[in-house]
Amino acid sequence: MRTKHIHTFEDIENFKNQLLIWAQQFDDVVWLDSNNYEQNYSSYDAILAVDAFTGIQTDYFQGFAKLKEYYTSTNDWIFGYLTYDLKNDVEDLKSENHDALGFPDLYFFQPKKLFLLKGNQVEVQYLNYVDDELEADLKGIRHCEDEGRGNLSNEIKIKLRIHKDEYFEKVNTMLEHIHRGDIYEANFCQEFFAENTSINPLETYKKLNTISKPPFASFVKLQDKYALCASPERYIKKEDDMIISQPIKGTAKRSEIVVEDNQLKTDLLKDEKERSENIMIVDLVRNDLSKTALKGSVKVEELCKIYTFDQVHQMISTVTSKVAKETHPVDIIKSTFPMGSMTGAPKISAMKIIEHLEETKRGVYSGAIGYFSPKGDFDFNVVIRSILYNTTKKYVSYSVGGAITSKSVPLKEYEECLVKAKAMREVLEN
Repeated sequence: MRTKHIHTFEDIENFKNQLLIWAQQFDDVVWLDSNNYEQNYSSYDAILAVDAFTGIQTDYFQGFAKLKEYYTSTNDWIFGYLTYDLKNDVEDLKSENHDALGFPDLYFFQPKKLFLLKGNQVEVQYLNYVDDELEADLKGIRHCEDEGRGNLSNEIKIKLRIHKDEYFEKVNTMLEHIHRGDIYEANFCQEFFAENTSINPLETYKKLNTISKPPFASFVKLQDKYALCASPERYIKKEDDMIISQPIKGTAKRSEIVVEDNQLKTDLLKDEKERSENIMIVDLVRNDLSKTALKGSVKVEELCKIYTFDQVHQMISTVTSKVAKETHPVDIIKSTFPMGSMTGAPKISAMKIIEHLEETKRGVYSGAIGYFSPKGDFDFNVVIRSILYNTTKKYVSYSVGGAITSKSVPLKEYEECLVKAKAMREVLEN
């Protein structure tokens, strides 16, 4: 059971900053931040969950069954991530590519201490047995200050897992599959990495978040492993009996010149290739949601709408459905996983081809970070525009990808990857 307290803060941005600094003392941390981005389906502005009371870490084998059992028995808030490689639990697939990060395939924990931020109010929920620590914690949070340490302890040299010519070859192979009719579309990703590298995870996350200010930012710490995520994309949300999925397909760079920026936005809206990419994934999402939806309840609320972020313009669609009360929340996620925007269509064929052509195990990248609430709601992002870090292995990684369709031009796809990678590279290379 949890004790609830409501606190009001005049300077909520300062409190958020102090809260995140304070959280660094714990081994298990999940921070979710909407960056006050205006959106239709928002329950909280930010959430912090820290200090595991119970938890689950497992590989993909029967991962969703174990998660379902854990969530049902806990009957409380749980926070964590699902890696892309849980695809192997859902379908007869494999992940045999190089993995230098070593994150568990699935990780969730029940926090002792939980902070839910909305407006200038913070709802604090502590498990009863640690409730007497709240006053001391609030005092400690108020005294937290930025240490002002530099982001980097050594010069970072970013390497490419797939070089440019090899990337072109692989995209051409993907196009052969498309022209042969094996797939219509596939999301092809490449890794950028640095070895023997130390970074300050919190400072790196803050810089990444400041550059991007995305609606689905997150900071995850699991002992010596970190996910620093500046995602603009929601994977899936459940609110009462409503399911919301918001796939992104279609990217355009920004310009500091207003007229030019508006033109880039208009061009993206009219771009046939980007629209066809988006519509293919909308069809896939509709199909995924229909597996658990009440009959006739799947609706496309927005099709190919342009949303503007600090780094890029994105084409986003919103698909919703209704589910029966007795449908288990974990089953809804399992029936839609992995998200269509990071796989392709048809999904299983696309995932097989992706595995064959990519060089890196995706892991947390293109998985999802989020939470389940005690009443059966959930909210998860898509892990893109993210830096992953293993402190013990001194290994830093970020990946970017794009949708390959029959209209794809390898050079343009490569350039789009570089646009998406810009924020991460800027942060790491100062």
